[in-house]
Amino acid sequence: MEKGLISVVMGVYNIPEKEQLKLSIDSILNQTYKNFEFIIIDDGSTNDTYEWLEDLCKNDSRVKLFKNEQNMGLQKTLNKGIKLSKGEYIARMDGDDYCTLDRFEKQINFLSNHPEYQLVSTNANCFDENGVWGERIFDEVLNKNSFLFTSPIQHGSILTYRKSFDIAGLYSEESYAERNEDYDLFMRMFSRGIKMYTLQEKMYFYRVDDVCYSKRKYKYRVKEAKVRAKGYKKLGLYPKGLIYVIKPLIVGLIPQSILKKIHSKRK
Repeated sequence: MEKGLISVVMGVYNIPEKEQLKLSIDSILNQTYKNFEFIIIDDGSTNDTYEWLEDLCKNDSRVKLFKNEQNMGLQKTLNKGIKLSKGEYIARMDGDDYCTLDRFEKQINFLSNHPEYQLVSTNANCFDENGVWGERIFDEVLNKNSFLFTSPIQHGSILTYRKSFDIAGLYSEESYAERNEDYDLFMRMFSRGIKMYTLQEKMYFYRVDDVCYSKRKYKYRVKEAKVRAKGYKKLGLYPKGLIYVIKPLIVGLIPQSILKKIHSKRK
């Protein structure tokens, strides 16, 4: 295993526009930290996503491009990418987001200088087709209470040691963790002693647009409640965690148009 090699894992499915992919991929390929492999898995897209990927990645040998024969879901796709990886570190990236070009350099430097931490993430800007409209600010040093209100980590911004996955396990492939696989994983990691830190710079740009809101179906709120229930038990967050278990069920009853207005005021 090459010292300092980052394996960047990205799963994509039916990205609506080539420019979204280009923005995301370019923000990785142009990182100031150069020692990485970029594992991209197309999860059985039915539009031109894979052809766009082939064109955007054809000139960089660090990209390892794969295509699932059928749609497997993000959980299995990310696990496949991790199993294919060769790096000492695992980083995440999503195909419709982007990040600053010094993200990896700053994250690697942080972990090298702070051996007491095993996972580092960053704060984020929220954006849509009109530009940046909000921000996501997380606890700098995570404790178990950080997991109560929401997942305290911007999933696509993480960089952690490969051994973190060996200790806590991969993403759950169970149905209950669908669309909440990161929340589930991070609570398992934390419960097994993996310490986490959030760089307070907003180095990640998280796309939150109308397409994003349309995916927030009530069944995923129910699954989030199950993820919370399981995770809080591992973290010893009961009885105060009970009210937070039902939080997604309550939020899911609020019309999406109202939720969007509420979120748009968070900037």
